[in-house]
Amino acid sequence: MHEYMSGVRVWGLSCPGFPEEVSRARRWTRDILRGSPLTEDAELIVSELSANAILHTASGQPSGTFHLLAVSPQVIALSVTDDGSTGTAPKVEHQDQAAEHGRGLGMVSAIAHRVVVHGSHGGHTVTAELFTDARPAGGHPC
Repeated sequence: MHEYMSGVRVWGLSCPGFPEEVSRARRWTRDILRGSPLTEDAELIVSELSANAILHTASGQPSGTFHLLAVSPQVIALSVTDDGSTGTAPKVEHQDQAAEHGRGLGMVSAIAHRVVVHGSHGGHTVTAELFTDARPAGGHPC
């Protein structure tokens, strides 16, 4: 490999904040990860994170957007950045069976090997990582 090259591929997609864009984000994820055994998990994660951005932040406003990235040989990092302005940050909650809302990030955290939330005044980025070489708990991805 050339000294200035790496095996990391960064893909980006910016979507307007319309509900129909969630299916576009899923399709894009499926196309990027074609052939990976983690494709279905990644699609589900992208769907949930994208829907959350549209439903719970300013990304769902007429001028709103959400953005995605991904992929290296060791990890598929699925990040959704929203437009923020809801007053609350995304957080993983474990709801009881009767709850009608609030299960999405809990589901994402159950599927992903790691979930990280970064926030700022301009929005939040939720990153779900799927390790391509899954290790037992306590292992390091790199």
